[in-house]
Amino acid sequence: MASAGSVSYPTLVDPATLQAHLGDPDWLVVDVRHQLADTGYGERAYADGHISGAVFLHCDRDLSGPMTGSNGRHPLPSPVDLAARLGEIGIGGATQVVVYDDAQGMIAGRLWWLLRWLGHDRVALLDGGLQAWLAAGGTLDRQTPTLRPASFVPEVRDWMVDAGYVQAFLATSRMHLVDARSPDRFRGENETIDRVGGHIPGAVNRFFRDNLQADGRYKPAAQLRAEWLAVLAGSPAKQVVHQCGSGVSACHNLLAMEIAGLPGSRLYAGSWSEWCADSSRPVATG
Repeated sequence: MASAGSVSYPTLVDPATLQAHLGDPDWLVVDVRHQLADTGYGERAYADGHISGAVFLHCDRDLSGPMTGSNGRHPLPSPVDLAARLGEIGIGGATQVVVYDDAQGMIAGRLWWLLRWLGHDRVALLDGGLQAWLAAGGTLDRQTPTLRPASFVPEVRDWMVDAGYVQAFLATSRMHLVDARSPDRFRGENETIDRVGGHIPGAVNRFFRDNLQADGRYKPAAQLRAEWLAVLAGSPAKQVVHQCGSGVSACHNLLAMEIAGLPGSRLYAGSWSEWCADSSRPVATG
């Protein structure tokens, strides 16, 4: 458990706060840089230079489970396997985790959500990512930190839904489906990643980058709240289901709702890549 009086950061930290805690034994920084088209990019970037003390986790190997061809491009890892890996790199119950990438939080949001899903609230995204760190005068090093394994005990929360749930509640008021992909992919245009273009019928589009200011940091909480209340169109947060292409960038929207004071929404982890793998499921375009 966290020590009495310790401050927990459950959504965002800024570069100055992280700088003040570098070397703090109760803090762990995790680098999750990744590119969908170049899956070796993150490891090379990490080797070239990372925030001091940061540990690297790979989006495909560590933050995802095995693909079957019908369960999407980034299936959720098993809670047991993920908990073991998190403990291996040094995350215990009292650890303040800070996650970062260089992709506007798209990958880091996934690890933020995974930790929260397993019951670990002391996790924050580095607001603005590596670019903000460097702009604030932060430095990088190439030293691989010595791991200090800890005991990570998962307490899995009911924060996800499957394709059957989505299909059952299509076109009902019990589910408000939000797609985090770019507007053109949502419409079924310029689809270069998945085998079918389009979106799940009834979904509304909220591109994850719309959560950000021009400098790559999240918009202020009040602004996010106003924008998300418009997206929700009267639906309570607990009826919101987030999806994207493969359950990664959708976590950015989950974090935005948390910052906005609208907790309780869930993730359809299989997302469009799982949905469109079954030709019997309906598809919408436009």
